[in-house]
Amino acid sequence: MSHFIPSDEDKDDLLLSCRYGDTEDIQSFVQKYGASSLNDFRDDNGNTVLHMVCANGHTDALDYLLSVVSSSLLSVQNDAGSTALHWAALNSHLTIVQRLVQHPGGPGKDLIDIKNAAGRTPLGEAEIIGWEEGAKWLVEVMNLDSEGSKGEEDQVVGPSQDIEVEIQDAEGQVAKMTIGPQAVSEPVGKS
Repeated sequence: MSHFIPSDEDKDDLLLSCRYGDTEDIQSFVQKYGASSLNDFRDDNGNTVLHMVCANGHTDALDYLLSVVSSSLLSVQNDAGSTALHWAALNSHLTIVQRLVQHPGGPGKDLIDIKNAAGRTPLGEAEIIGWEEGAKWLVEVMNLDSEGSKGEEDQVVGPSQDIEVEIQDAEGQVAKMTIGPQAVSEPVGKS
């Protein structure tokens, strides 16, 4: 199938459709111009189509885009170094955060470790805005292999046990969080 080349106005319209979650317009664009062009589009700040739908919590548009774009787009950083996951976390969109991290063929939980220009991960962004539900979920799925635990014997945790974790953010603040069936839904405290 032969596709036309989109004009700058077409590209701007697509980015607006992503921003506003207009899945039908996004699908129409792909039918006319092809899906591969979506991987290269950026706004003036380096934001991709994924940045737009994720920042605004558009689950249907995200599901469609994830079915047609390259999974490498998940880890693309904008001019401020933020990924679509940073934006989803900053705007407290748990379903979007989960879909990005769990997308088959994508970077997975490694997305959680990407730092933006401010030195913050998506988890750090969630903590700064006080989004406890998202921070808790990110902690539960993130890579917890720290240098201090290498070489130590793995411990098996039973289904009724709580686990306490400490996370240090970019500013050096340490947050303690309990994860498990008896866990409190908010961090235990900051030191």
